[in-house]
Amino acid sequence: MSMWRMVIWGLTKTGQGHSLTCVVNLTTHWRILSLFCLYRLKLRETKLRKTMSTLEVTIIGCMQKIALQFIWGKSCTSKLCIIITIHIFRILMRINVRVLFVILLLALGVVFYVGASTSPIIVFVFSICIISFLVSLYLARWVLAKDEGPPEMGQISDAIRDGAEGFFRTQYGTISKMAFLLAAVIFCIYLFRSTTPEQEASGIGRFTSAYITVAAFLLGALCSGAAGYVGMWVSVRANVRVSSAARRSAREALQIAVRAGGFSAMVVVGMAVIGIAILYATFYVWLEVDSPGSMKVTDLPLLLVGYGFGASFVALFAQLGGGIYTKAADVGADLVGKVEQGIPEDDPRNPAVIADLVGDNVGDCAARGADLFESIAAEIISAMILGGTMAKRCKIEDPSGFILFPLVVHSFDLVISSAGIFSIRGTRDSGGKASSEDPMTILQRGYSVTIVLAVLTFGASTRWLLYTEQAPSAWFNFALCGLVGIITAYIFVWITKYYTDYKHEPVRMLALSSSTGHGTNIIAGVSLGLESTALPVLVISVSIISAFWLGQTSGLMDENGIPTGGLFGTAVATMGMLSTAAYVLTMDMFGPIADNAGGIVEMSQQPESVREITDVLDAVGNTTKATTKGFAIGSAALASFLLFSAYMDEVATFAREPFKQVDIAIPEVFVGGLLGSMLIYLFSAWACSAVGRTAQEVVKEVRRQFIERPGIMDYTEKPDYSRCVAIVASASLKEMIKPGALAIVSPIVIGIAFRIFGYYTGQPLLGAKVVASMLMFATVSGILMALFLNTAGGAWDNAKKYIETGVLGGKGSDSHKAAITGDTVGDPFKDTAGPSLHVLIKMLATITLVMAPVFL
Repeated sequence: MSMWRMVIWGLTKTGQGHSLTCVVNLTTHWRILSLFCLYRLKLRETKLRKTMSTLEVTIIGCMQKIALQFIWGKSCTSKLCIIITIHIFRILMRINVRVLFVILLLALGVVFYVGASTSPIIVFVFSICIISFLVSLYLARWVLAKDEGPPEMGQISDAIRDGAEGFFRTQYGTISKMAFLLAAVIFCIYLFRSTTPEQEASGIGRFTSAYITVAAFLLGALCSGAAGYVGMWVSVRANVRVSSAARRSAREALQIAVRAGGFSAMVVVGMAVIGIAILYATFYVWLEVDSPGSMKVTDLPLLLVGYGFGASFVALFAQLGGGIYTKAADVGADLVGKVEQGIPEDDPRNPAVIADLVGDNVGDCAARGADLFESIAAEIISAMILGGTMAKRCKIEDPSGFILFPLVVHSFDLVISSAGIFSIRGTRDSGGKASSEDPMTILQRGYSVTIVLAVLTFGASTRWLLYTEQAPSAWFNFALCGLVGIITAYIFVWITKYYTDYKHEPVRMLALSSSTGHGTNIIAGVSLGLESTALPVLVISVSIISAFWLGQTSGLMDENGIPTGGLFGTAVATMGMLSTAAYVLTMDMFGPIADNAGGIVEMSQQPESVREITDVLDAVGNTTKATTKGFAIGSAALASFLLFSAYMDEVATFAREPFKQVDIAIPEVFVGGLLGSMLIYLFSAWACSAVGRTAQEVVKEVRRQFIERPGIMDYTEKPDYSRCVAIVASASLKEMIKPGALAIVSPIVIGIAFRIFGYYTGQPLLGAKVVASMLMFATVSGILMALFLNTAGGAWDNAKKYIETGVLGGKGSDSHKAAITGDTVGDPFKDTAGPSLHVLIKMLATITLVMAPVFL
C-alpha cells in the first residue's frame, strides 16, 4: 500500500480508543501523525499488515508511540523535537530503497578505506563482523517467519512487547541523561589533568585528550545501549513463536529459541568488536599514528579506555534497573499468586503476571546483552593495552599483531559460534516431553562443537599474529595460554551446571530439605551457595598462575633481558575464555525466551502437553542462565586482573616513575582495601533491598485486586495488569540510582581524598595506591559474593522446578511452598545483586583507568 493511500484510508476511518477529536487542535504535522496512529491501531486487526514491508510497519509504529506519548503528556516535552522527528521519518520514507542502499555502500566504503589505511588485520575484522551481521539478519528473518499461533497467544505477546519496549525507552532515557552528565564531568576533569610524555611528544594536548576520551565514552555507552535493545527486541518477538512451535514439536521450539538467542548474541559480540575496531582505526588515521613526530601505535590503546567505561556505565544501570524490575514483579507474583491464592505460575488471574513476563525481557535479555558487551569490550581494551606495553618493552618491530590480536580472536568467535548455533537442527517428534531428547544435551553438543573450533582457530590466530623472530616459539606458548582459558570456561560452565541443575545431587538435596520446612530450605540454599565458591576460585587461581607462567617462559624479554610475557599470557587466557562468548550468550538468551514462552502457553490456556514442553525448556533455561552468570564471573575475574595491571602501567606512565607493587602494610592502603570490600557488601545490600521494597508494593497491589475484584478467581473479572507494570517500572527506575551512584562515586572520592591526604603528609602516589588496594579487595570480595548469590539463587529456583515435576508431593504440597520461599529469597540474589556485581567489578576497573591521572 502506498503512503498516500494509507493517509486517505486513515481519513475515512475512526480510531479504536483514540478518536480524531483528540488531535483537533494540533498542527498539520500532528494530524498526519495521528492518521498513522489510527492506521497502526486498525492494522493489528486487519490482514493489511501482511502486505506491508517490515520497514513501513516499524516506522508507523514509532510514529504512533511518539504521538501517543505527546498526547498523554508522559515523556515528550517539546513539540519542536517531535516535529523534527516527523520530518526525519517523512524524509526517510520518501528516499528510494536503491538510494538508501547506495548510501549504505558508501558508508561501508568509508569504513573499509579507514581500515585499509590502518592495517590489513582491521580489514579482516571488519569483513568478519559484516558477514556476521548478515548471518544474524538471516537468523532474525528465519525466526520471524514462524507463525505466532492462535490470536490469544498474540494478544499476550503484544502486551509483553509493549511493556518491555515502554520500560526500555524510559530506562535508557534516564541512563542517557546520566551518561551525558558524566561525560561533561569527565571532559572538565581532563581539561585540568596531566598528560603522558608520549602524548606531549606527539602534540596531543589536554583538550584533544578530553575530546577523545568523552567521544569514546559516549560511543561505548551508545553501543552498549544498542546491544541491550537488540537482546530485548528479539526476545519479545520470539517468545510467542516458541509457544506456537511447542504445540507441534519440542525440538522445533528449542531450535527457534536458540536461533533467536543466536541473533542477539551475534549482534552483541559483533558490535563490541567492530565498535572498538572503528574507534581504533579512526584514531589511527586522525592522529597520523607512527608518522614522524606523532603518537606510536603501542600507546594508542590507552585512548580507548573511555569506550570500556561507557559500556560498563550503561551495563551497570541496565542490570540494576532490569534486575529490580524483573525480580520485584516475580516475587510479588509468587508470594500472592502461588503461595496465598494457590494458583499456578503465570496464571492469567494473577495481576502481576504480565509485569513478571516483561521483567524477563528487560532483566535477562536487555541487561545480559549489555553485560556481555561490556565484558568483551573491557577484555579487548585491557589486552590491547598490555599487548602494546609488552611490544614496546620488547622492541618488537611490528607490534600491530600483539595489539589487534583480541579483535581477531573475537572475530573468529562469531564464526565458530555460528557453527555451533546452526548445528542445532529441528526435527519433528511426537511433541511429548518423554519422546524429546534432553534440551540440555542438545545445547551442550552445540557448545562442544564451538569449543573444538575455538581451539583450532585460536591456535591459527596465535601463529598468524603473535609470531616474532625474537622468540620463534612464543606463539605456541600463547596458544597454550588460550587453551588454558578455553578449558577454564568449559570447567566453569560444568561447575555451575553441577550446582544448579536438578539432575545433580546438590539441587536434589536442596529440594529434599524443603520437605522439613521453609527454614531448612533457606539454610540448605545458603550453605550450597557458600560451598559453590570453592571450586571456581581454585580454577581461576590455577588458570592465572598457569597462563602467567606460560607467558613468562615464552622467550620474550625486554632490553635488560627480563622476561615480560607473563601478563600478556594472562590476557591471552582471558581471550581464550571469552572466545566462545557468542554461543554462551546464545544459551543465556535462550532462558528468558523459553520462560516467556511458558508464560504465554499458561496464560492462553493451552493443553497440558504443550505446557510440559515449555516447562522442560524453562528448567533448562534456568540452568543456562546460571551457567552464563558463572561464565561471566570467571571472565570478570580474569578481565579485572588485566585491567588492574593496565591501571598499574597507566599510573607509571603518567607519574613517570615505576609503579609495580602496592604495599598493604601501609595503613592508608589497607584502609582502601577495607573500603573496597565494604563497597561490595553495601552495593549488594542496596540492590536486594531495592527489590524488597518494590516487591512489597506489588504484593499490596495484587492483594488489593484479589480483594476488590473477587471475580478474578472465577474468570468473571479481568485483573488490571497495567497497574502492576506501572508500579514496578516507576519503582525500579528510582531504586537503581542509589547503588549505581555508589559504584561510580566511591572510587573517585576515595582516590581524590587520599591524594590530598598524601600531599599534606608527604606520601606521593598515595591516592593511586589506595585506589589500587580498593580495586584488588573489591575484585576478590565481588567475585566470591557474586558466585554465592548467583549459584544459591539458581539452585533455589531449580529445586522448586524439581518438586514441580512431581517429586516430594509435587505442586501445591508443603515441600513446594517451602521451595517457593527459597526461590523468592534467591530471586534478587541471582537476577539483581549477583549479575550486577560482576558488572560492578569491571566498572570499578574501567573507571580507575579513566580517572587514573586525577589520583596522582
